[in-house]
Amino acid sequence: MAMDPVVVVGAGPAGASVALLLSRRGLPVVLVEAASQFARQFRGEGLMPHGLAALEAMDLGAVIATVPHRPLTGWRFCLDGQPLFRVAEPLEGEGHPACTLVHQPALLEALVALVRQQPQARVRLGERVSDLVQEGGRIRGVRLASGETLRSSLVLACDGRQSRLRQLAGLQLESAGSPIDVLWFLLGDGDPGAALPLGGDFLTALGPEGLFSAFGSANGGLQMGWVLDAEAPTPALTPQAWCQRMARQSPPDLRHWLQREPCLAAEPVRLRVEVGLAPCWWRPGLLLLGDAAHPMSPVRAQGINLALRDACVAGHLLGEALRRGPADPDALDAVLARIEALRRGETLTLQRLQAREAGRGLLLQRQPLLRSLLAAAAPWVGPALARHWSHSQKPLRLGLGNLEEARQ
Repeated sequence: MAMDPVVVVGAGPAGASVALLLSRRGLPVVLVEAASQFARQFRGEGLMPHGLAALEAMDLGAVIATVPHRPLTGWRFCLDGQPLFRVAEPLEGEGHPACTLVHQPALLEALVALVRQQPQARVRLGERVSDLVQEGGRIRGVRLASGETLRSSLVLACDGRQSRLRQLAGLQLESAGSPIDVLWFLLGDGDPGAALPLGGDFLTALGPEGLFSAFGSANGGLQMGWVLDAEAPTPALTPQAWCQRMARQSPPDLRHWLQREPCLAAEPVRLRVEVGLAPCWWRPGLLLLGDAAHPMSPVRAQGINLALRDACVAGHLLGEALRRGPADPDALDAVLARIEALRRGETLTLQRLQAREAGRGLLLQRQPLLRSLLAAAAPWVGPALARHWSHSQKPLRLGLGNLEEARQ
């Protein structure tokens, strides 16, 4: 009996990867994406070692070399414009590759191009899902806004933090709340070969003006994220005024670059930070993956990394369950439950670590005397702080649990 396809909704990191894994196993797959192109102003760029490990486990490591990317050289912290400490990439003693910045739109385009090459795969860009097809308490497909119905053996909802499918399926999201939003800037002329400050480092700067991060984008230009109180309005400042504000608490190399009044490549965008976890990731015939199941804070770029790890586990277990033909519905649902069980613990723990790290930064930003003391004592306390910070980052870099668990 012919098997209905697996319908994957959302062609972000989770959706594009899991669609590729399943189609490579010879399974019929339809990848549906509401957008017609992947060029969005801001997408996460940081692939941590555990995200890179997921790509390797999916035999997709070579894709990185085909898109704009660069290894991060280090992590730099400064207080009130004064250097506090710097940690070089890759972190000492890890035995893993450096955090790598990747131009995510190009990565998604490359993954979707590989999906298109699979004989039993179809890609539907610019198609929005309007409803779920439900029969006898089970999800049996999706209905497109055009009116077309796509019947499926399984629906994978990879449609992001505002997941329409999650809502249609009646699956709840428990919000962890966030005290912050991020105002995101892209500065410079967008030339990948243009000289940028920071020497390839990722900078976190705290001072009386506020808290922001900055790094050279994989595809050119300097990305900067300014932390805002979630309840506060967006400051009405000109591009020049923003550059001056950032420069006042930047280290010398970034300060001098900003004072030359670089252009804003686009208007700053306020990113609403939403963090949460679905109490249940599945219903009979449907599974949530990536941000649809667990929207992440932007701290240490965990969104893209956990999406890839979700896809790796789901692709392997579902491929095993479906490769012989239509699976018994109860057996398939047991696989969905197992995927959630394997991924939930790491996700929840890393969300807590993200919140703790963000809280420390906000506390320090609000303590001018402590900042001043630490900045003055940086030559003596900096090395100890660097060691402590490096140790605290290991779970956010290496993940928790082995992806091989999915193969047992």
